Amino acid sequence: MVLSRYLDERVWLLNRQGKAAIAASAQGHEATQVACIEATDPSKDHYLIYYRQFTAMLALGTEPEEMLRGFLAKETEPMSAAKQFPLHGAHPRVDLFNFSNVIATQLPQAAGVALADKLRGSDAVTVVYFGDGASSQGDTHEAMNFAGVHKLPVIFFCENNRYAISVPLEKQMGIESVASRATGYGFPGVQVDGTDVIAVHEATSAAVERARAGDGPTLIEASVERLLPHTTDDDHTRYRSAEDIAHMSERDPLRITSDVLKRRDLLTEYEDDEIHSTAKKRVNVATDTVDAEPYPGVETMFDHILNDSDRNAEVFRNA
Repeated sequence: MVLSRYLDERVWLLNRQGKAAIAASAQGHEATQVACIEATDPSKDHYLIYYRQFTAMLALGTEPEEMLRGFLAKETEPMSAAKQFPLHGAHPRVDLFNFSNVIATQLPQAAGVALADKLRGSDAVTVVYFGDGASSQGDTHEAMNFAGVHKLPVIFFCENNRYAISVPLEKQMGIESVASRATGYGFPGVQVDGTDVIAVHEATSAAVERARAGDGPTLIEASVERLLPHTTDDDHTRYRSAEDIAHMSERDPLRITSDVLKRRDLLTEYEDDEIHSTAKKRVNVATDTVDAEPYPGVETMFDHILNDSDRNAEVFRNA
């Protein structure tokens, strides 16, 4: 969680320096993403993420350097060879499926992955992440309906930060809870405090157990806060009140988790400082390493896009 926070902050700084084009922050979402991953089995389970998944990607084994290569569009970027938005593309080593910047398209895909596992007789579970805004998309309802009918081993994991870009929850839907929608598709919907790592872990563990047993999907709605604007191109003071912004800062999952661990004598001040110091150094090293790496050459523009024998590609390369 701490490493994710420092890496997230560094990417925003790089954006302000003109080195990173755009970023969507995970600040405020860290606890729920870590707890969810810890309750699954990355050696066999599948994960379909969306653009606000800094912490989940780190928890699954993506290196900070790999993520920075995406934001800085460097030559060795592993997910799309720097041809897509940052953190977009596929990462086979950590079992991250290719995804789109189009909202909610990953949910029907997740239902398909889960169906394939069921047909194979595998006990793997598919976890698909999305925001509250995506829950209003047609793709979401089609995926949940299909998963409910076929009792697929999939967890629909909604990270509800109350805003679909600038649109507050009450203007997105006529209900108070995304989780309540699960009833219409014949499977459980669970609401949980997304700043509470234990509560999220327990809810996800129960959903994993249900899926592995063949009992079908679960919709988990984790209540989180988006501590920064929607992206580096957004100004949330234009649509969020000062009171709302002040309130959300009280629900910072790093502070909450640290306080809980210290109260339970599981973390000392010294250990906490060491965690932060180590994370800062890790991000500094990753930044220096990636910043010095080369950008892709113009001759690679058509790699993985056009066939090598394509005439236009040859004309371009010979120009």
